Amino acid sequence: MDRPALYITRQLPQPVLDAIPRYYQVSATPADRPPTLEELHQDVAQADAVICTLTDRIDASLLSHATRLKIIANYAVGYNNIDVPAATQRGITVTNTPDVLTNATADLTWAVLLALARHIVKGDTWIRTGDWPGWTPTQLLGADVSGKTLGIVGMGRIGQAVAQRASGFRMPVIYAGRHRVPAPSGVIWEWQPLDAVLAKSDFLSLHVPLTDTTRHLIGRRELTLMKPTAYLINTSRGPVIDEVALVSALEAQTIAGAGLDVYEHEPMVSAGLRALPNVVLLPHLGSATLETRVRMGLICLDNIAAVLGGRQAPNRVN
Repeated sequence: MDRPALYITRQLPQPVLDAIPRYYQVSATPADRPPTLEELHQDVAQADAVICTLTDRIDASLLSHATRLKIIANYAVGYNNIDVPAATQRGITVTNTPDVLTNATADLTWAVLLALARHIVKGDTWIRTGDWPGWTPTQLLGADVSGKTLGIVGMGRIGQAVAQRASGFRMPVIYAGRHRVPAPSGVIWEWQPLDAVLAKSDFLSLHVPLTDTTRHLIGRRELTLMKPTAYLINTSRGPVIDEVALVSALEAQTIAGAGLDVYEHEPMVSAGLRALPNVVLLPHLGSATLETRVRMGLICLDNIAAVLGGRQAPNRVN
């Protein structure tokens, strides 16, 4: 019996690729770059299953030619890159990879926060260029983290994981979100309206999905509400922040700085952001540990095996 055709839009970690040939015929050799629109249309049309990434736009036009397709396994938690209603209308299952990248993204959030507060990137660059003149009492003065107020917007799995790590820094946590969540024993997480969280936070971390209501959730008005000593961290989705407004706020020192792992128009990063000294910029590293990326791929394969085997996908979103 012929093996089902699996199309993988991008190169995945080798342990994931090694698990595929026994069960599936890979319809195209995955490259370490985004597929062209022509490649995407051609290869999805020939596939029984697809593993795609957030950068791959799977829309109604593409799906109209995918007569064999039974499942789209998104290699991410978010799935705003997929026209889920169009897939549902055609009987195509859509899945994601929840839970598995929670800790990796929460860890990275703290890495960005600390790098921003303590000028880690500037210091590293100074040493590497050989320009460091030696220690002085006023050199690269940053901000204390311990005891400061951490504000979280979006208290889902990742937001809660970030909040849990704050206890080690003795940071009070306030948060805004659709639902109030119980804090672990001995810890206080206080729900407040978004405007109050913006006004009171010393460090504000965003952990919301990208939807119509969260696009530009943080814009000119919201940035004006923040403390001039506050830092903004975004490891969720780039368009959650109005990037033009953010550049203006950073230039005017409306806020002290920003740490970004995601951007409004990825992979383009605005020249305004790149020119600013009070930002830390990372290339979308949220889930980028080998262990996490392998588990994400294996979850995709588990979902595909279930659907092609006539079973319910464990991580179905439609």
